Amino acid sequence: MVSGTVTTEDLSDVEARRLWNALVKDSHNLLPKIFPDFFSSVTFLQGDGGVGTIKQLNFTPANKDFSYAKERVDEMDEEKMVFKYTTIEGGLLGKKLSASNFELKIVPRKEAGCVVSWICNYETLPGAPVDEGKAQEMKEQSNAMFKKIEQYLLSNPSLYC
Repeated sequence: MVSGTVTTEDLSDVEARRLWNALVKDSHNLLPKIFPDFFSSVTFLQGDGGVGTIKQLNFTPANKDFSYAKERVDEMDEEKMVFKYTTIEGGLLGKKLSASNFELKIVPRKEAGCVVSWICNYETLPGAPVDEGKAQEMKEQSNAMFKKIEQYLLSNPSLYC
C-alpha cells in the first residue's frame, strides 16, 4: 500500500463566490451540462448537498476506468470556501485504490478572480503499483475540466452570482 497526493492550483478570472456556487453548490447540475460526453448524471442519494450528503456521479462510456463514483461530503465551509469529500464507492476504489479523499479550496485574490486548489489524497491497494502516468493524466484532466468550467462562467457572467 502506497499513500500519495495529487495537487493542482489554478488562477481564475472568475470571482471566488461564483466559482464556489458553481463547483460546490451546483456541480450536480453543472457537470452533466458542461460535460455531457463524460457525466451522464449526478444525483443526491442522501442529503441536500451539505455535510453528510452522498451523491453519485454517473459516467458515460467515454470514461474507460469506471462507470460511477459515490462521494460523501465531509466538510463544507461557506465562509472559507473549503469543500472536503471522500469517495466511498466506485471510481478507482477496490480496483487500484483503497481510499481517496479530496479538498477543494477557493481563495479570493485582491487583484480580482481567485486561486483554486484541489488536493487528492489516496492510498493504493496492497500490491497495486503507483501509476505516475495515471496521476499526471488525472491532473491534466482536472485542469482541462476546470478551464472549461471557467470559460463557461466567463461567457455567462450572470450565472452563479
